[in-house]
Amino acid sequence: MSESGVRERLRAAAVELIVERGWSAVSTRMLAERAGVAPGVVHYHFGSVGALLREAALGVLRGLVDQLAGALPHGADGTVRLLVSSLSAYDGTDPTSLLFTETYLAATRDAELRDELWRIVADLRTRLAERLTGVPDAAATAAVLAASVDGILLHRALGPGLDPPALTRVMRRLVAPRTGTEQA
Repeated sequence: MSESGVRERLRAAAVELIVERGWSAVSTRMLAERAGVAPGVVHYHFGSVGALLREAALGVLRGLVDQLAGALPHGADGTVRLLVSSLSAYDGTDPTSLLFTETYLAATRDAELRDELWRIVADLRTRLAERLTGVPDAAATAAVLAASVDGILLHRALGPGLDPPALTRVMRRLVAPRTGTEQA
């Protein structure tokens, strides 16, 4: 098997194990077993288990942001509709939601992960702001929308609710033009 094939198997194993066991419970032995390689191969391809976990998780999250951002329409209303509809695939207990949650939690204890994750979040905010044509304070609004999506994902893991039509109405108010009588 090629080196890139082994690396890909290790990344896939890392994602699966983060979701199943939690970030801090993943070991070299588990990764090697899941990927079907000798334990030394893990450290041959990655400097540490942490480096492998970071690369694997961030790769998935970066891919999700690229996919979402690539589908964003121009205009606030369409952007809000797409953001809310994209949440329907994640109930808080699905593998992607669990990976997201584990990665955010691990980032509180890993400065390198936190810095890389921040770059992904900042990229999402920038790409959202570019689509919020006509919205005052587009950058700040994009930050609130991105944080809202993150928060909704986290809250879904705790329990049901968060009706998509209600979310859409509230998020539309965030991007609605000001009437001139409201305080900034």
